[in-house]
Amino acid sequence: MSASPASSSFPSLIQHYINGQLAPSDSGRRQDVFNPATGEVSGKVVLASTAEVDDAVAAAKAAAPAWAETAPLKRARVMFKFKELLDKHHKEMAAIITREHGKVLSDAMGEVTRGLEIVEFACGMPQLLKTQFSDNIGGGIDNFNLRQPLGVTAGITPFNFPFMVPMWMAPLAIATGNTFILKPSERDPSASLLIAELFKQAGLPDGVFNVVQGDKVAVDALLHHPDVAAISFVGSTPIAEYIYSEGTRNGKRVQALGGAKNHLVVMPDANLEQAVDALMGAAYGSAGERCMAISVAVAVGDVADKLVDALVPRVKALKIKNGMEADAEMGPVVTAVHKAKIEAYIADGIAEGAKLLVDGRGLQVADHEGGFFLGGTLFDHVKQDMKIHREEIFGPVLCIVRVPDFASAVNLINAHEFGNGVSLFTSDGNTAREFSRRIQVGMVGINVPIPVPMAWHSFGGWKRSLFGDVHAYGEEGIRFYTRYKSIMQRWPDSIDKGAEFTMPVAK
Repeated sequence: MSASPASSSFPSLIQHYINGQLAPSDSGRRQDVFNPATGEVSGKVVLASTAEVDDAVAAAKAAAPAWAETAPLKRARVMFKFKELLDKHHKEMAAIITREHGKVLSDAMGEVTRGLEIVEFACGMPQLLKTQFSDNIGGGIDNFNLRQPLGVTAGITPFNFPFMVPMWMAPLAIATGNTFILKPSERDPSASLLIAELFKQAGLPDGVFNVVQGDKVAVDALLHHPDVAAISFVGSTPIAEYIYSEGTRNGKRVQALGGAKNHLVVMPDANLEQAVDALMGAAYGSAGERCMAISVAVAVGDVADKLVDALVPRVKALKIKNGMEADAEMGPVVTAVHKAKIEAYIADGIAEGAKLLVDGRGLQVADHEGGFFLGGTLFDHVKQDMKIHREEIFGPVLCIVRVPDFASAVNLINAHEFGNGVSLFTSDGNTAREFSRRIQVGMVGINVPIPVPMAWHSFGGWKRSLFGDVHAYGEEGIRFYTRYKSIMQRWPDSIDKGAEFTMPVAK
């Protein structure tokens, strides 16, 4: 490919990428892609047929044997080159994200940086794939192990991180010797084609990385294809549960990250100014469209009124604009349909008796009247059984729940069906230690509002926030994309004569 297929001048038709080239679709199905800041159609994305998914799997399967036999060092060199190219195209990638997703450009730049960190981790794969060797465990036998690739793998990724989440998957899958098929969100698909082009420029052989644009038809085709060995998914819990159930039923290794309802506990001894700053960024950054967004502030004891007094003017003063504007703090949500869904949750909160302190509905942004904008919304006196507390809203809506003490805060969070992320703001070390140990959540922050692990750790929640046995990226990701093999060897001169009929033991 020559000119970038996903450059700032968007293509009118966003296509598949199969076996090293753009692949026109013959499914006849298309879907509009919008610029959320204006509400205008910026392009159309093709929606794959089952046959087109089959073509991508066939290309990946054909490329798999040679790529699996490629030395890890040579695979790592491709990753180094890919990382170099991403550095050069950092701002271009971020601009694509902002124009199709709506998040502010600085946030999109941060997304690209976090994705790059996973690529940097994957560059160390020769070291990361080193395994164990035990010399002479007995009777002239040596025991060692290998981690070998699975074959054809696939990733199904969400709209909220069109670059970062694919980087949680593809670099590790490819660097460990697998081939990979990306099924990005059809809401903001253009980043996937720039990823594909940069992989090709980095020297990745054709067929090792493929992109299938599409909807549920493509997802189901991947889930049921006999040549797909593993699927990784990030998205809502109902879909994660479906993908895990269908994938495992069809004999696949599946890692499915689902929804969240992340709480931030503010203790009476917390630095209130720091806690408010944390809540503003974590609740309203990216318009709340993050699986690690804080959507519930748990105010302990007499800190509640102070917290409300500090938050209300800050929420009202949010700078909500086109994300390409330099001083924007929050952009639009991704689609008109998603905006309507968030507005329905706000209406539910009012109907159930929560106190609406700041109403983000009806916001108009000058010169962007058709955009999918919502203002920051703040509820107080939210109860545990209210819908706006139980369900993931995935928008700029922060709920305040008041509890009398630390134990009540822990019980409230542990009772929730989700266990993705949580945070505690306190000045007391013992409180922090007890919280870290007692809380039933996969990712915990102490005076850190969004505790997303670094690339060499691993990401994932508990309970109905994760379906599968391992978390994403880091060493857990390497385990997901490889198959463990133990080997015992002995050579003829060390083998005793005669059959042995007892359990072999170390001698």
